[in-house]
Amino acid sequence: MPDYGRDLAFGYFLVPNAADPLLDTARELERAGFDCIGVQDHPYQRRYVETWTLLAMIAARTERIRVFPDVANLALRPPAVLAKAAASLDVLSGGRCELGLGSGAFWDAIEAYGGTRRTPGEAITGLGEAIEVIRLLWSGQRDLRFEGRFHRLAGATSGPVPAHPIGIWLGAHGPRALRLTGRSADGWLPSLRDGDVGALVEGAARIDEAALAAGRRPADVRRVLNVAGTLTGGRSEGLLRGPADQWVDELTDLAVGLGFDTFVLWAEEPEQWRRFAAEVIPGVRAQVAAERA
Repeated sequence: MPDYGRDLAFGYFLVPNAADPLLDTARELERAGFDCIGVQDHPYQRRYVETWTLLAMIAARTERIRVFPDVANLALRPPAVLAKAAASLDVLSGGRCELGLGSGAFWDAIEAYGGTRRTPGEAITGLGEAIEVIRLLWSGQRDLRFEGRFHRLAGATSGPVPAHPIGIWLGAHGPRALRLTGRSADGWLPSLRDGDVGALVEGAARIDEAALAAGRRPADVRRVLNVAGTLTGGRSEGLLRGPADQWVDELTDLAVGLGFDTFVLWAEEPEQWRRFAAEVIPGVRAQVAAERA
């Protein structure tokens, strides 16, 4: 797989636990040099604050860092409302919002909150329709109409127009979702699960094939990866479980070998993300630059 040559970015996956110092953490992440913050979207968890409210507060309390839902649960909000929320936050933050989007998961909890349970096939069809609806709502046009199987617009008026071209990044893993990503999305936002790089290789190949079949370049699809692991002071214990120089080598391989340009870290302890910012981020930037030279 190629390196698409995009500028690197590094983010943090912030768990929206109401008892945690979320806004203080966001400011500290910005000072430490992180480029973006992603927030999971599970409002049915009683300990969690609502994702879009938190994203707006983070944007208001920071100056540079970008924010995005990682990923927004489509089954909980109509796509037109999601589009309005993202565009509004983008305008108010000066162009610092992106849209991570998923078709839906945890269907029992979704139903408990009034959402509609869908089969996997229905969910992907609805996700494809949602992408069209969202882009229409960002167009600035009037009398918008769309008639899909699951989503519709009946003479809607769009606005405000986002401050920058918001990326729609799909949290895709299955074959149909990966093909949809290649055909229609601006980015791919998977998670590295159990060190399974092979699944990423297969997913990237499906996306690239679908992009080419749709007349797009694979490079048009940004690659954003959620990662977790442990920074240690000693020997390697597996992928992303070892000292900082191991992390640098492994993330560099994912960047230049698989085309990932953004890495979003989840870590249990603040000491881990502080070490990541101080030791891993500059190392990956330097090593990728050297590989590209």
